[in-house]
Amino acid sequence: MRHLRAAAAVTLAIAVAAGVTGCGGGTSSSGGGGSNESPKTLTYWASNQGPSIEADKKILAPELKKFEEETGIKVKLEVVPWADLLNRILAATTSGQGPDVLNIGNTWSASLQATGALLPWDEKNFESIGGRDRFVDSAVASAGKEGEPPAAVPLYSLAYALYYNKAMFAEAGITEPPATWDQLVADGKKLSKDGKWGLGAEGANLSNNIHQVFVLGKQHAADFFDESGKATFTSDGAVAAVKQYVDLMAEDKVIAPGNAEYAQNQSLTDFAKGRTAMVLWQAAASTFAAQGMKPEDWGVAPVPVRSGTPGTGTHTNSMVAGINMAVFKNTKNIDGAKKFVKFMTSDAEQKLLNKTYGSIPPVKAAQADAAFAAPDLKVLRDTLSTSAAPLPQVPNESQFETAVGTAVKELWAEAAAGKPITTETVKARLDKAQQTMQP
Repeated sequence: MRHLRAAAAVTLAIAVAAGVTGCGGGTSSSGGGGSNESPKTLTYWASNQGPSIEADKKILAPELKKFEEETGIKVKLEVVPWADLLNRILAATTSGQGPDVLNIGNTWSASLQATGALLPWDEKNFESIGGRDRFVDSAVASAGKEGEPPAAVPLYSLAYALYYNKAMFAEAGITEPPATWDQLVADGKKLSKDGKWGLGAEGANLSNNIHQVFVLGKQHAADFFDESGKATFTSDGAVAAVKQYVDLMAEDKVIAPGNAEYAQNQSLTDFAKGRTAMVLWQAAASTFAAQGMKPEDWGVAPVPVRSGTPGTGTHTNSMVAGINMAVFKNTKNIDGAKKFVKFMTSDAEQKLLNKTYGSIPPVKAAQADAAFAAPDLKVLRDTLSTSAAPLPQVPNESQFETAVGTAVKELWAEAAAGKPITTETVKARLDKAQQTMQP
């Protein structure tokens, strides 16, 4: 079933890239909406940032109420799981049945920009929310194709870090977090016993698969696309990266076989419950707190590299992660939508929401707040500034996530079933994925 959903996403991406533009969601298709003349409601698709859908609703509800009190505009909220979000957005760009405002992964910006469905954030639109210079440059750069007005506005900035359970490390006699992959595997083997495991993964989450293999690809000197934007999924470096990732389960056996089916943050639950000692994640503090962990229970370190220390090039250890906020340009309540974006990116809301989620504000004034100088957030900030690389800013990036993400998911399933994962197996899966890509 999930494979069919992935295929549908590819088909939709191809369709919109071929010229289905000007479509989109908005109050016109949602019913009961407002307009510039008589604003009533906005529909908002928020991405799942916290430990659960319900947790996000509780976090966002008082803020949306605050916005309603300030503007008279009621926001109808739907929190969409990450596993479903891209498919939902792609469907909305073609059907017109979508929200007024939505969150998108920043890696999707160029792909969704190519549909023509999203409001371009030109100088005039940026001025309506306080100006482009309020935002960190790298965050704006991840909101669309270079040289064109961004397709969205940065909302949360993120990078990957390695979270580790201090008590489990101490019990295994491990005194510090691993700095290289060889060290992680060695530590993971010490930790993987008595029903507990060294590392967690989300094997059925296509986006998470892409994030991890992209970083490993950089460490193997592979980008998955050449300078002209042509897919190079079967390069030696790309194949080595995917094999290294899946081998954490297949060969190294530091990831539980059940993780092949995870797609809804189950690896974080396992970590919080002491079933897994390490996890690679973008911002996990709020989830750990919600599941009963105290800040002193866990530590955070940079994601490992092959050798040496994190940096640029083959020492990259994270993709430039983040959540952007977009507006469907055919909404009948464009003024209300821009007011909502302005509210969500205000200094006060940026401090509150990013502090709650454990992310970094892309708004300069908010980022300077002392709340974002905590040790775990310092790792994220340092990673973003020194050793993170953006995913390919190509129009078919969403196809890349679906095609390669699915290939990795299928390899996880084979590893979980005890099948050997050979270089030839990986290359065949990636070749199949590459055949689905459109220029």
